[in-house]
Amino acid sequence: MPQIRLYTATGCQLCDKARTVLRQEGAEFEEVDITGRPELEAAYREWIPVVEIDGERAFVYHVPPAALRRKLGAQS
Repeated sequence: MPQIRLYTATGCQLCDKARTVLRQEGAEFEEVDITGRPELEAAYREWIPVVEIDGERAFVYHVPPAALRRKLGAQS
């Protein structure tokens, strides 16, 4: 099963949408809130939400459901 990580920040509406897509697609994921964490803020702030699959950046800003299914299918 692929490891999925969603990087988010407090008050991010696009993050809410990405979270919703992941849940609707039945994906199990770890959520990492970068708020107040300088190292993560520097790495991810301008790109959030960021979805990584098995440690590789897969999506930024938006998570298209069909593209997510394709990527997850390719990982299994």
